[in-house]
Amino acid sequence: MTPHEAPQVDGRAVPGETPRAVFLRVETLRKRRDFLAAARAAHRATPGFVLQVNKRDAGDEGAPRVGFTCSKKVGNAVARNRAKRRLREIARQVLPVHGRAGIDYVLIGRREKTATRPYSQLKAELVHALAKLHESG
Repeated sequence: MTPHEAPQVDGRAVPGETPRAVFLRVETLRKRRDFLAAARAAHRATPGFVLQVNKRDAGDEGAPRVGFTCSKKVGNAVARNRAKRRLREIARQVLPVHGRAGIDYVLIGRREKTATRPYSQLKAELVHALAKLHESG
């Protein structure tokens, strides 16, 4: 598979000139203290989810990290897992482009919204929330 930016002739990629596809992976938050720090930091509520943003220490300018959470209010295990899968996918697509180094992001699912909201709207909401939080902080 070749990236969309690959040089093409008659709809086919030109051999030897095709740039390598790059897959950026965002590190996942796993420790409770990281989630608690994000809960005390800036946040932005959207109709589909809540985004919390925590700037890490000055010495830690690594890749952006992201965490996901859905409480039992979201629904049973199936509903919570569906919501988290959708949040993981929008984060995978949006954060490598719009995220910043040295920042932790936590996406919190909402009851009956995250799992049912159109995917394109969730993605647009994440881009908009990131822009607003980055300009204010």
